[in-house]
Amino acid sequence: MLLHAKSARFTIWAFLAAALLLLVGAPLLVTFMAAFAGSWNGVLPSNPTLDHVGGALATDNLSSLMVSLQTALFASLLAVLLGTWAALCACSSPANSAVSRVSDAVFHLPAAVPSVVVGLGLLTAFSKPPLLLNGTVAIVILAQTLLVLAFAYSTVSAATRDADPLIPLAAASLGASRLRVLVTIRLPLLLPSIVAAAGLAVALCMGELGATVMVYPASWRTLPVTIFTLTDRGALFDAAANTLVLIAVTVTVLAVIAKFRGKTAVR
Repeated sequence: MLLHAKSARFTIWAFLAAALLLLVGAPLLVTFMAAFAGSWNGVLPSNPTLDHVGGALATDNLSSLMVSLQTALFASLLAVLLGTWAALCACSSPANSAVSRVSDAVFHLPAAVPSVVVGLGLLTAFSKPPLLLNGTVAIVILAQTLLVLAFAYSTVSAATRDADPLIPLAAASLGASRLRVLVTIRLPLLLPSIVAAAGLAVALCMGELGATVMVYPASWRTLPVTIFTLTDRGALFDAAANTLVLIAVTVTVLAVIAKFRGKTAVR
């Protein structure tokens, strides 16, 4: 009854808006101000400058940005492929069957542990022959793939459970093979969810630090690792400028993915 009153709804929306501004808006605003600050000795920054942003666009930092983009795209692609395959396999069994429960547990396990645990596990598992990945690009991509796999699997799995099972059955009854049903019916129906999973995976990979900082080689340093290194050295203004660049590129990539998802949904 209370929520139907205008004053109650206004209070709730005001509280949510204040919480959003405090938790999201304030950190972004402080980061933006720090990126253009020459000094910050009082309540507000002073001596505005573009030097930190210019440094964020320098060769070394742009190289780290490209490394982040490549790692995020490759890891997201692998995670979406594996997650979609696992979701389709799990969907073929009853929702509460042992196969479905085991699949959910296995694919959600990386998200249930801290990312540093994933990094340490990969270092321990792949630091000796026969499979030596320590010090290679592959271990960074593998680490980020494992971290976002649960989200890709969950997104596609939810879509497979909600999909109408009669449509593939109708196609099969008309003589379509399993492969044709998969390619022409099931995957197109799941395409918006697959694209959404890819967008979520890219966003998470672009900001991933915990496992990456444990396994990355010196020649393959992502931008979050660079930002962490700058803050560790006390170069907070430079770190803020690099953070703005990371946010801008991530939002741009997500906007492109969202536009593509919109087109798939219309189809």
